[in-house]
Amino acid sequence: MTEADRLQTALALLENDTVGANCPSRKILDQVTSRWGTLVLAALVAGPHRFSALRARVAGISEKMLSQTLKQLVRAGLVDRDVRPTVPPQVTYSLTALGSDLAVPLCHLVSWLGQHTDELLAAQRAYDDAHA
Repeated sequence: MTEADRLQTALALLENDTVGANCPSRKILDQVTSRWGTLVLAALVAGPHRFSALRARVAGISEKMLSQTLKQLVRAGLVDRDVRPTVPPQVTYSLTALGSDLAVPLCHLVSWLGQHTDELLAAQRAYDDAHA
């Protein structure tokens, strides 16, 4: 997607009041851009994961929060939950086509944050020092 395409998309979203409280996309935006939603989607970019492997990959997430996050992402159509009829059942999570499409800009965001972490932390320290 070119810069002009991104700008056009952003303008279209603003035109349709995406920033408005009643916009239906707001709940999905909240789920995807939550701390855990973003990290789970980023972890699934590497490929399918079982629940325990995903929990180990996303450091610091509790079982309850991972379960809730996965349910939200499955409901949003971004993650697929594949259950194999074994004893016990084997459940694997992977990105859907829609989730893979979202992963591209999401990974750009994560990469951008990684590239600018020092600057962001310095800005926070400067703000904190100025407001102490």
